[in-house]
Amino acid sequence: MAEDAVTPESRATAYTTLAGPELRHEIDVKRSRFITVLHRTADEASARSVLAGLRREFHDARHHCSAFVLGPDRDVQRSNDDGEPSGTAGIPMLEALLKRETAPGVTDLSDTTAVVVRYFGGILLGAGGLVRAYSESVSAALDRAPLVQRRRLRICAVSVPHTAAGRLENDLRAAGYVMAETSYEAQTTVLRLALPDDPAGLAEAGERLAALSAGSAVLLPGETEWTDVPIS
Repeated sequence: MAEDAVTPESRATAYTTLAGPELRHEIDVKRSRFITVLHRTADEASARSVLAGLRREFHDARHHCSAFVLGPDRDVQRSNDDGEPSGTAGIPMLEALLKRETAPGVTDLSDTTAVVVRYFGGILLGAGGLVRAYSESVSAALDRAPLVQRRRLRICAVSVPHTAAGRLENDLRAAGYVMAETSYEAQTTVLRLALPDDPAGLAEAGERLAALSAGSAVLLPGETEWTDVPIS
């Protein structure tokens, strides 16, 4: 197994990952089938579980090569050639994940596992051909993968009467705020907003909330959480 690890100087507050749990894509190279499975994974145990499941599903394939990058700081990075010549499969797959631009000049894809299942077609590709095939297989799958941004946001609550909750939530969404989980109490509905964790952003949201509710709603800051935010 080839391994690599990066320890950045500062902790990330945002990164990009897959919007859905899984995506599959297949390419053919000189009669060999390369089936790429991308999976959103939160930790190393989940990544290895995905690989184990695909080994069972494609039990008759010759190779099940893998690479994954995990964590906001992308500090967990692993790759495995699974019997292909050293450096021709896992590392090119890992580099395809690490070098994927999620925005112009931004390479921050994480919490992503890639497994490429290869059915040998009888024609040897050579080291260079294998590198290109595994890299292109992952890149082609990523081209089709919907992405989402993960941001560390402060979850703030506001309690309003049940009758006012629907209108206020719609107004907040229309204003561009990211809404978190809503809960219901006996007399009130508790709306939760995921806001940038800075005093200016919280103050601005408090002022907007007061304007939308005629001063009746109060924003109560809570803990920070990693939250999915759609990429515009």
